[in-house]
Amino acid sequence: MKTKTIITTIIFILLPLAAVHAEDNQELVEQECKRIGQKLGSVGIRECLDINLGTTNGRTVKNAPILIKEYPPLERRAPLGKVLLIGGIHGDEYSSVSIVFKWMRILNDHHSGLFHWQIIPVLNPDGLLRKNSQRMNDNDVDLNRNFPMDDWENTALRYWIDKTKKNPRRYPGKSPLSEPESSWLVEYINEYNPDVIVAVHAPHGIVDYDGPRNAPYKLGRLYLNLLGTYPGSLGNYAGIQREIPVVTIELPYAGIMPTNSEISSIWRDMVKWLTDNITEEAYIESLEKTQDAAPS
Repeated sequence: MKTKTIITTIIFILLPLAAVHAEDNQELVEQECKRIGQKLGSVGIRECLDINLGTTNGRTVKNAPILIKEYPPLERRAPLGKVLLIGGIHGDEYSSVSIVFKWMRILNDHHSGLFHWQIIPVLNPDGLLRKNSQRMNDNDVDLNRNFPMDDWENTALRYWIDKTKKNPRRYPGKSPLSEPESSWLVEYINEYNPDVIVAVHAPHGIVDYDGPRNAPYKLGRLYLNLLGTYPGSLGNYAGIQREIPVVTIELPYAGIMPTNSEISSIWRDMVKWLTDNITEEAYIESLEKTQDAAPS
């Protein structure tokens, strides 16, 4: 009886704390949505709030929260797999953030449970939301060159020195995962264990790919054109080293959004490719269907 009383007391203590924590999280989301809406012409404050984003335990150099939205499995339908979708790795690629918000609006209305989605609309809010947006984070590190590599000094750091001539926009940092944003993302990849990662960038206007299985030949009007795998990049870390397929969508313009029809077209093609390739089993089944349909 005494044990039951203690447990009940603990519950009554924890419930108000949980409510305060939820209120704090909501306030953080509202603050970030206000900043995002004031920065991006194609994402309004109300639109951001209507997505119902949540906070993670990830924080940036300037202690901004890394926001996330989950579209979880639905009752009575097992998802084909888990997708991690990331925008805003580079803070000056506005369209890479805005288009993710448009896709979340689609999922808000039409999430069918086909996939289990975790969506990070902007990994680098410090770079995006400063007065003059920049590619790098607040430590002037390119997050897409800060992921782990063997022999860091002779790979990522040497590449920056020899190949980019110390281009400040490509600085990989003093060591792998030196930045809180990239360090948190690797921890989250380990926790979530996605079957596919989709990263949105600009402005090359192509589809890039790293990892096993078939790359998407085209997404909307964007065609496959492999840019190469750079030391310290997410594609190198997740796609090559860990063999998690990484689809990189390079939008045509950093500051101009695709048309609504193109936003929808890229989305439809991406969902189709994911359906056929998200797991090894789906990939093999897709190959068998293609072979069966081929003329003899």
